[in-house]
Amino acid sequence: MNKTVPLSRAAKYSIKKINANDVALDNFITTDNILQNKAGVTVANNLPPSENSMPSFEKDDILVGNIRPYLKKIWFANRKGGCSADVLVFTVNNGYNPKFVYYSLLRDDFFIHMMKGAKGTKMPRGDRGQIMEFLLPDFDLPTQQKIANVLSAMDAKIELNQRINNELELMAKTLFEYWFVQFDFPNEKGQPYKTSGGKMVWNDVLKREIPLGWKDKGLSEITEISTESINPMNFPDEEFRYYSIPSFDEIGTYKIEKGGVIMSNKFSVLVSDILVSKLNPWFNRVVYTTDESNLVCSTEFVVWRTSDFAIKNFLYMVARDSSFKSYCMKSATGTSNSHKRVNPDVMMKYKVAYNKDQIMKFGNSINSIIRMVTKNKVEIKTLIELRDWLLPLLMNGQVKVRN
Repeated sequence: MNKTVPLSRAAKYSIKKINANDVALDNFITTDNILQNKAGVTVANNLPPSENSMPSFEKDDILVGNIRPYLKKIWFANRKGGCSADVLVFTVNNGYNPKFVYYSLLRDDFFIHMMKGAKGTKMPRGDRGQIMEFLLPDFDLPTQQKIANVLSAMDAKIELNQRINNELELMAKTLFEYWFVQFDFPNEKGQPYKTSGGKMVWNDVLKREIPLGWKDKGLSEITEISTESINPMNFPDEEFRYYSIPSFDEIGTYKIEKGGVIMSNKFSVLVSDILVSKLNPWFNRVVYTTDESNLVCSTEFVVWRTSDFAIKNFLYMVARDSSFKSYCMKSATGTSNSHKRVNPDVMMKYKVAYNKDQIMKFGNSINSIIRMVTKNKVEIKTLIELRDWLLPLLMNGQVKVRN
């Protein structure tokens, strides 16, 4: 068995401070904008009230969310900035590769260790002393660097795919808004319809002007809901591609699981489907399904079964639009603030401006964008699974990196 050292040998808690006036949104890290399940960070929504100082971090520091460690919030800092008090900042000591230490903490074992020492029930926090007792493999610096290089290369590909997806999704969103919000779809001359003087008429249902000849339609008039179900437990050794709420939150797509693990009844899923979560609609969980076999999903999703890929592409953008999200949020009911659901029948009453010819043109025009996004999500999932499988093997010496 490999030698180990406590985390306290490899890193220390940073005690540096930064003036609050020197912190901007893009370098302010809180437990809210460190993403769950080791997914990095997003931009903070707002800065805290002006203070004299706050904890700071430097490039190559490791940041870990200390509230509810089971959420697995961790980030390797690629810039300097400031953070909230519930974010632990680790500065790596000389003789240790910062990325190697980061990957040592990326393992689920680290977060299990944090939870064992955590105090509190509703909002457990890790114990700073106990956290430093976590054991890291004791490799020499050249070996640390080799391990870090292999895993970093995989993360670089994951990050590249994510950046590509962000740009493609922004492009699709912009086109959707031009077409169905601003109504500047191309007219017969290829000019933007409304801007070039296209006729607009008032619609009492939508409470806005829409192009002449367009109608208002509820989603139930455009697509149907499928409740076709399957019990994976009847096929305990068969592998299913399972869209669940946790898998969506973690990787944005399905996970492969055997029927005996999935157990209860699930909805059958086809390539023509869109999955829209009825649970906590403010998270706007929307899945564009893939062209693969044995697809099933949680019954927390509403399955929109479309008749045409152009219609599917249009409805995917509708489901991701802020207006639809707001409608579902207002319609959600439930006794718990953390578990509200929108009734599928109410969801399907949502109205859109409708013109089939323009919907078909739009849906066909963004088909390659959406398919590339979906393909990249599956590739990201595969890379994350491969990294997480390889990580413990590298750390315990079962797999060695050759020169």
